[in-house]
Amino acid sequence: MKTKDRRRTRGGDEPEAEVLDGPEPEIVPVRRLLSAAVAGFALLLGVGLVMGAQTAGVGTGRIPYAVVIFGAQLLYVFATTMALRPPGMKVVAAVGVLAAISADVASIVTDVASVAPLGLIAAGGLVAGVVGQMVRQEGRMNVSESLGSTVVIVLGVVSFATLIVLTRLPAGTQAIVVCLIASGIALSVARLTDVFAPYPRLADQVPRGSAGIVIGAMLGTGVAAVIGRYLVPFTPSQAAMIGMAAAGAAVLADLTIGFAEAGREVAGDAPTMWLARHMQGPLAGFALAAPVAYVISVFFLVPA
Repeated sequence: MKTKDRRRTRGGDEPEAEVLDGPEPEIVPVRRLLSAAVAGFALLLGVGLVMGAQTAGVGTGRIPYAVVIFGAQLLYVFATTMALRPPGMKVVAAVGVLAAISADVASIVTDVASVAPLGLIAAGGLVAGVVGQMVRQEGRMNVSESLGSTVVIVLGVVSFATLIVLTRLPAGTQAIVVCLIASGIALSVARLTDVFAPYPRLADQVPRGSAGIVIGAMLGTGVAAVIGRYLVPFTPSQAAMIGMAAAGAAVLADLTIGFAEAGREVAGDAPTMWLARHMQGPLAGFALAAPVAYVISVFFLVPA
């Protein structure tokens, strides 16, 4: 006997209440023209970072490349700060800019090409961020929230500075070429695929398709393998493995930014500034690909 029938036999005349699941989540449409614009931005950023590395000189001759890196760092600080909107936004942004300048200078003037000074600068930036919030009377209640944003920004700008250190290592410039071209191709192809075939959707609130992520990473890996045929320290298989690591890291970082933005909107936060929201993904992708290139160079390309 069904539950409803049993209730009627017991004298319960009221029907069972229907369970409401709430409104269906809104499906965010894919804006194809915007996806094409973001793809173009990712490609231009990758070309700038690679060409700057190719023209970097020795000693102070690396300053022009440091200027290119600093431009990318400023864009990263701007986009990330506007996206996260931490308490004491000006303090967090100022710490990020100072950390970027310090990391770039240290990458050029240190006697030994190493990321150890960059680690110290990152730690100092986190301390400066906490102190800056503690000085603000209204910021003492939100130190932990501000610290999380400071971590993301400081680590990002320091990661970009590892590219300057790479130009000082044997085969470091070649590693930049392989990793950043693979990352740029992966990011741009992933976005361009969303223009024509944004399917299957990864989530209703995230206007990205999984086909673009897979195709972008595959093409980035393939281009890296082709480049490996013409660069002295690489073989096609080595370049493919290196390119796959960098391209995979870049597209996953870009995708993570999309999910984070969707999560903030679902939580009821105000949407991020339009320009910052769409610059943040490619910038985060290159910021993650840079230390991947450094680690690969140190462990696999630098002679023991």
